[in-house]
Amino acid sequence: MTLQQLSLPVIGHVISPRAEVSDDYWGGVQSIIRLVPELPLDTLEGLDAFSHLQVVFKFHLAQPEDIHLGARSPRGNPEWDPTGTFVHRNHRRPAQIGISHPRLIKVEGRDIHVKDLDAVNATPVIDLAPWFEQFGPRGAVQQPAWPGDMLGDYWTAQ
Repeated sequence: MTLQQLSLPVIGHVISPRAEVSDDYWGGVQSIIRLVPELPLDTLEGLDAFSHLQVVFKFHLAQPEDIHLGARSPRGNPEWDPTGTFVHRNHRRPAQIGISHPRLIKVEGRDIHVKDLDAVNATPVIDLAPWFEQFGPRGAVQQPAWPGDMLGDYWTAQ
């Protein structure tokens, strides 16, 4: 199967103390998203009035052969029932794109300082936007038990 390809601009890169991918312990990580010089500084005007961002990034360390189409147990744990590709939130998805919602600390020139961005150093950022409370889920959120079990240490400090 061949999927249609899409080319997207890179608006910035992550500067992070984390260089290696990890499934857990992202709590407290402070990073910078550095806007590319081709974008004018006023594209960030007013961003500092928000507490959180939505950041879309490319899993740049992933390889095309990492993609897994079909069902598999989350993190390979046989205690969790196999679930399909679009139930997982990792680099094994076809577009190998991640989304994170870090806390915005400050904007300083081209540097957007954030906390709890789960992207490693040099990660290309495709897009960012302030988090609007009104775009969050409406109504009660429902999910099976395994994401809570699996992600119990995700935001724990290392």
